[in-house]
Amino acid sequence: MSELPPNGNPDDLPAPFDPLDPFDEIVAEETDRDPDLAVIEAGSRTLRTQGGAPQADVPARPEDPEVDKALREVEAELATRWGETKLEPSVTRIAALMDVLGDPQRSYPSIHITGTNGKTSTARMVEALLNAFELRTGRYTSPHVQSVTERISLDGAPISAERFIETYQDIKPYVEMVDGMQEYRLSFFEVLTGMAYAAFSDAPVDVAVVEVGMGGEWDATNVIDGDVAVVTPIDLDHTDRLGGTTGEIAAEKSGIIKQDATVILAQQPVDAAQVLLKKAVEVDATVAREGLEFGVVARQVAVGGQLVTLRGLGGEYPEVYLPLHGPYQAHNAAVALAAVEAFFGVGSQRPEPLDADTVRKAFAAVSSPGRLEVVRRSPTVVLDAAHNPAGARATAEAVGEAFDFSRLIGVVGASGDKNVRGLLEAFEPIFAEVVVTQNSSHRAMDADELAAIAVEVFGDDRVQVEPRLPDALEAAVTLAEEEGEFAGGAVLVTGSVITVGEARLLLRKG
Repeated sequence: MSELPPNGNPDDLPAPFDPLDPFDEIVAEETDRDPDLAVIEAGSRTLRTQGGAPQADVPARPEDPEVDKALREVEAELATRWGETKLEPSVTRIAALMDVLGDPQRSYPSIHITGTNGKTSTARMVEALLNAFELRTGRYTSPHVQSVTERISLDGAPISAERFIETYQDIKPYVEMVDGMQEYRLSFFEVLTGMAYAAFSDAPVDVAVVEVGMGGEWDATNVIDGDVAVVTPIDLDHTDRLGGTTGEIAAEKSGIIKQDATVILAQQPVDAAQVLLKKAVEVDATVAREGLEFGVVARQVAVGGQLVTLRGLGGEYPEVYLPLHGPYQAHNAAVALAAVEAFFGVGSQRPEPLDADTVRKAFAAVSSPGRLEVVRRSPTVVLDAAHNPAGARATAEAVGEAFDFSRLIGVVGASGDKNVRGLLEAFEPIFAEVVVTQNSSHRAMDADELAAIAVEVFGDDRVQVEPRLPDALEAAVTLAEEEGEFAGGAVLVTGSVITVGEARLLLRKG
């Protein structure tokens, strides 16, 4: 397996850009960097000149030129490493890095989260609950929507660019030491994981909330022994690496279940549940299952979200306002609550539930950027990072429940390694028309190739092709406005986290 930087293969370079477009000009300047990082930076610079930065939980570029320059240098160095889609399945390199760093990941307890969909939203909810109970948290999630610094959070907020740079510089000598000892250099994701664990130890945090990157057993995050292991719903994704059935995928993801841990299981396919329960028995782990030991008792749509009653490990928590849309987010909330209860020993060491008012306060403050996020009105533009059929089905259901759109136009830009047909089929019932496009990642499916599949799913008269995302957004808005300003037309941008991140940068004005 050879190691080439992302720009080492001409096929990985972004497609040619229109030199007259300032957004594309900035991306084109960054040909020596990972295309994903280049477009994220370009969008941030363009957005800032248009009138403001995104919300605080999705940081923009640093305003200080020197800090911005230093962050660019770190990003450039990270971009020379294997990307997140190029893997050598082992934890050998990350374990070696942890060893030379003094095993920082063992200086705090952790809640480890795997699954196919819902991991990041669940991690954010777990973090909010722990913060509400006055614990200092570190959260590590992936991928990022706009800025790589989003991936490492302390006390509910992304670490500053300055701290991100400092953490990288602190561990860089050790990273280079491990590089020289191993057959392959540490990957982009492995270095970031090492940075997160080091930053959490340095803070120090009371508890780490860690989302796996892919799978579980050989994921770089799996050098921790999570006191609580969380498995969100498992479905078919990354089948070329994890297996062709949900049972096979569950076997890989079960690797995060450690000796004597507590396992929180969301509702699972039967074969996946059997695998996960078998692993729990093998390591003497305690299991709590959604629908049996905990779950969603009731839910109703509310303005800006939903009102839910959750049954936890210690009792019921009524009238919890969750400012997120869709049944799946209610189930994520139930999983997150059970995970935090388990962390505090509810249902085992202590019989009483958590303080209900504190739980309500925590959930009311939850956000999840890029997950059914409204970024514009008149017409409404919604962003959702669904990138596989299961996620698309959940999003489609949530859109129908939470919004009353008379005409919904889809903007879809997907990665070439995904089940694109399945994703489009999930959205077909709710899209009046679809504008297919492509993001600037080297992983993006060609817009014409995507259009060919879309025509088979939607029919030729419902598909429009706009290779450039800004053009696709403009075309979709125009289609949504055809019925008039107050007719209820809307746009949903989806298909990839990168597509959503680029759209967010183009559309949000602070």
